[in-house]
Amino acid sequence: MVRRRRLAHTEPPAAPRLLKAVRSLSRPLRSPADLDPLLDRIGEARYVLLGEASHGTHEFYIWRAAISRRLIEERGFSFIAVEGDWPDCSRVDGYVKGYTITGDNARDVLHAFERWPTWMWANEEVIELANWIRFHNDRLPEEKKAGFYGLDVYSLWDSLYQVLSYLGKHIPSALPAARRAFQCFELYGEDVQEYARATRWVDASCEDEVIALLADLRRTARPYQNDGHDAFFSAEQNALVVKNAEHYYRTMVQGGPASWNIRDHHMTETLERLMRHHRPNAKAIVWAHNTHVGDARFTDMADDGMINLGQLVRQGHRGEGVVLVGFGSHAGSVIAGEEWRRPWNGCLYHRAGPIVGKTCSTRAGAENRLLLLEEARMNEDFMQERGHRAIGVVYHPDFEGSGNYVPTVLPLRYDAFLFLQETQALHPLHEVKARDEGEVPETYPSGV
Repeated sequence: MVRRRRLAHTEPPAAPRLLKAVRSLSRPLRSPADLDPLLDRIGEARYVLLGEASHGTHEFYIWRAAISRRLIEERGFSFIAVEGDWPDCSRVDGYVKGYTITGDNARDVLHAFERWPTWMWANEEVIELANWIRFHNDRLPEEKKAGFYGLDVYSLWDSLYQVLSYLGKHIPSALPAARRAFQCFELYGEDVQEYARATRWVDASCEDEVIALLADLRRTARPYQNDGHDAFFSAEQNALVVKNAEHYYRTMVQGGPASWNIRDHHMTETLERLMRHHRPNAKAIVWAHNTHVGDARFTDMADDGMINLGQLVRQGHRGEGVVLVGFGSHAGSVIAGEEWRRPWNGCLYHRAGPIVGKTCSTRAGAENRLLLLEEARMNEDFMQERGHRAIGVVYHPDFEGSGNYVPTVLPLRYDAFLFLQETQALHPLHEVKARDEGEVPETYPSGV
């Protein structure tokens, strides 16, 4: 679904003083050493959210990894939390912390990612990051090892199986509630799309069962909360995913922004749980799309009643320090699918238009730039609403002008911005064919 203002949006001209401001406020970005001004801006902040303008671009991952490495090594950040599923990312977390039960090498662990779009995390770029975290952690005691977690809500069935497995081993008395939830969903053959459709037309759902599952797990869990390797915390998180995923899928088929808001509230709740779990001095790095990271109040998302992760974290934790970092590019290749759940179709080429394209590149110097936005908030031209590219896992270059730009007040949406002149596609580990038993596509907004 394309929101109305995306279709109607017209771009204000780039005034000469805007171009001058871009040149004066931005800095060349050639190596990790050029990130010093950004680290100074981050200071003692406890939340750093790193965006991306697409899910299939090599440079976005490489620069986010460079920032993350410096934050972990130099500023003691506790973990990276990504726009990925909790069960899959738990295996990566086990690997980077040296729990060999999850896999002997990063390639095998990441190759096991099965939910479409697999290329988001099963790629060479994340292998390199995971291996670096593992090397970093190997030198540290258990309590100081950096973690890797998933924030997303999609993994209803995988999370339910994880809960059943945990309860069977540790808390058999809580199994009846889990089995009731399993039996309720089993009617739909592990097809969340079928479940979502059924709840739309029939006055029946598994809502009561999943709420009871989470409550029963928490009620019976006290003796098991310190059972090593975060096992109970992970089981509780999987039960929370099941509860919120049921709500998400049941709401999604009704259309509108409600399901988007459920998803971003879940990501925020998960992030806050991780911070409490890592207390007392936890610091979080988040990797997610710009549409989740950039404050929604300063885009057209707010007009449609949508919130997002960046907005919620800013509102809830401003006193603890929150830095939102957006990413954009001018031209290059990207991996995306033509339709939801279709295999990625090679490397599509794109070229940008508005401020994060023409203004930053052709007029302000054709090179990568780091832009700190605090001073830009005093520039009248910078504070005008302009289009900001957003490519999801589904991308149609033919509809570039009508669907791939989010009207944005850039200095308020982010605290800093990385502009990359020319980019290339990610390097996936494998191509996965579309699955017949699908998941309901996220279409509000389009596939991000």
